Amino acid sequence: MDSPQKFSNSKEVIAFLAETFPACFSTEGQAKPLKIGIFQDLAERLAEDERLSKTLLRSSLRHYTSSWRYLHAVVEGAHRVDLDGKEDAVIEKQHAEHAQQQLAESKQKVAEKRKEQAKQRPDAKNRYKNSAKSESKKAADGTNVQKAKPSKRIPPAKLETEDLVAGTQVTVKIGKAPMPGTINEVAKEGVHVQLNSGMVVKVPAESLRLARPKR
Repeated sequence: MDSPQKFSNSKEVIAFLAETFPACFSTEGQAKPLKIGIFQDLAERLAEDERLSKTLLRSSLRHYTSSWRYLHAVVEGAHRVDLDGKEDAVIEKQHAEHAQQQLAESKQKVAEKRKEQAKQRPDAKNRYKNSAKSESKKAADGTNVQKAKPSKRIPPAKLETEDLVAGTQVTVKIGKAPMPGTINEVAKEGVHVQLNSGMVVKVPAESLRLARPKR
């Protein structure tokens, strides 16, 4: 018999964990704080599963617990859970403060990366202002008056290849209005975006637009 196909990335592993231990892991909605030492519990429960190495399991667990959705759930007084969803120890103040520090640092890194990306591409706002000034000057000089047209609002830019990375601030149209969010992971079947509400959605790259910088 052929050997089962091994998991190749953290996304596949987290989806597997959410399916196997739904009372403990999830891929959307509010996350549950995990029991301290849960890696060892997982290693024992999944010891016979040839699809998953301990190295990938450890990195996937680290990826899961460093997500904004998970860090938001680590608050003082909340109960951690084991693989079966049973309540374990209560989260202590120092652990909650550490989680909030991680969350703040992660958001700061994303903000700084966004600023760097903005510096490396033409500023749509400045191009709009320069175009408007040029048209106003032509009108004042009496040249090309008939050709002068109101400047149209520049639509949000589509994502270039270099923009399809974790941490990029984007908007994704859900329903009638575009929703702001941050790219979490880029996979073959779609882009995983964590909305500001905390929900994670999977959408095609073509449906994403770069978020406009705040004034």
